[in-house]
Amino acid sequence: MPAVYITSKIPKIASDLLINSGFKVEINNSGQNLTKTQLKDVLSKYDAVLTLMTDKIDGDILNSASPKLKIIANFAVGYDNIDILTAKRRGIVVTNTPGVAGEAIAEHTFALILACAKQIVAADRYTRSGKYRGWNPLGFLTLTITGKTIGIIGLGRAGTFVAHVAYEGFKMNILYFDISRSEDLEILTRAKFTTLDFLLKHSDIVTLHIPLTPKTHHLIGKNELVLMKNTAILINTARGALLDQEALIFALKNQQIAAAGLDVFEHEPNISQELKMLDNVVLTPHMASATLECREAMARIAAENIIDVFERRTPFGVIKLA
Repeated sequence: MPAVYITSKIPKIASDLLINSGFKVEINNSGQNLTKTQLKDVLSKYDAVLTLMTDKIDGDILNSASPKLKIIANFAVGYDNIDILTAKRRGIVVTNTPGVAGEAIAEHTFALILACAKQIVAADRYTRSGKYRGWNPLGFLTLTITGKTIGIIGLGRAGTFVAHVAYEGFKMNILYFDISRSEDLEILTRAKFTTLDFLLKHSDIVTLHIPLTPKTHHLIGKNELVLMKNTAILINTARGALLDQEALIFALKNQQIAAAGLDVFEHEPNISQELKMLDNVVLTPHMASATLECREAMARIAAENIIDVFERRTPFGVIKLA
């Protein structure tokens, strides 16, 4: 009976599927992330491990893995927390949960856009504090986002869904930057394929939807932020290290851009105190994919990826090196 270790509590459908398929399942129910030493111990004992993106599986940990470890199934769309090259060298399959989080992330992206554009957090604090004394024709004046230009960096499932909501819901003009063009998106939304610099210069809202790789680390830094409009809003629901956090703080403090909405952070869960002190940033705790439907689907796919490996099928979420 193959043994699977799940590094944190996730929707029960994962363990149910695995148990019904003949696996022995053990779950970390402590509510705490495993330490590096604990992760080494887990990888040295089990046939499969179901990890979270908060589990940093580096080369040192992978080199402690037992020869019987067949798969690391990541409960995430991203997989930058795992040393894929070392895993391949050790003959360990790595999988993710693609294609299920796009709609949830797009919804959260627009929640952050609207929160920033409409000063929702500041207005809520103002109202709760007792400062509201009646309707004020000059109170909390904001810009309309309908008809404005949104720049989408990365056209995966989330970026594509953001484009459709922007075009169909808010009649926005769409600029996008990616490694290749999407003629279908251009036909359906009148989107324009541009360079990164052009997108940054001409967008009222910029939103990030790309994976974190060595090439995209600090994709948006001091030089890129200077290009943006001082009325622009920057949104990140992808990975924190896509943004140079210190450059972003400087840009927000000096009104180089108007506001930012962040669901991810460069050194999470640690968040700069300076960032938390700013009034023109909205912060949420890495929750963009936190819908019941999305997390259930992620759990199901992660479990099915494990089952597929042991039944000698190619898993749906297998990560392939370019």
